[in-house]
Amino acid sequence: MEFNPPPADCLLCPRLVAFRRDNQQKFPDFYNGAVAPFGGLDAAVLVVGLAPGLKGANASGRPFTGDFAGVILYSALAANGFAQGTYHARADDGFTLRGVRITNAVRCVPPENKPTPAEAKTCNPFLVKEIAAMPNLKVILSLGLTSHQAVLKTLKLRQADYKFAHGAEHHLPGGLTLIDSYHTSRYNVQTGRLSQAMFDAIVARVKTLVK
Repeated sequence: MEFNPPPADCLLCPRLVAFRRDNQQKFPDFYNGAVAPFGGLDAAVLVVGLAPGLKGANASGRPFTGDFAGVILYSALAANGFAQGTYHARADDGFTLRGVRITNAVRCVPPENKPTPAEAKTCNPFLVKEIAAMPNLKVILSLGLTSHQAVLKTLKLRQADYKFAHGAEHHLPGGLTLIDSYHTSRYNVQTGRLSQAMFDAIVARVKTLVK
């Protein structure tokens, strides 16, 4: 199946469109658009985040690039052989992914980093098509509860049958494995909910599942 991400000027969610236009005035040098996934459709691993950060992916135009969450994520991917190059928090830093693709449940930056359920629902068809277009997909790594819920909705699975928990490993119909992690946000790290070592361990487990 062919996959086309939403256009940068996607108009599907009025609140997000209004927020984008406000940010275009405040931050004219930012990307300020629906952020396309990073990595190839031939990857065996799909990392699903929540949504672009205002001064991260919304600024750089690349998922998890330019904010604290990306430092944790990309450090773990590099340490486990899922990336090449040196991450410099810019879309043009030459950092590339190997066997992994990164996307978001919601493709546009939301106010206060909190998309509404309606916005997540509106954006979900893009995730449906993206997963369907990945012929080698074996593992989905969900970062946070919203991502976990979006993946289950995409696969038409009941939330009650697959509870979110950090480190939870769900074996899904069709042979896919869903692994949950707390989001790599600054808040989660500062409060001690997640550490770099904890997240490295999650990614190391993902690596064993795709060997």
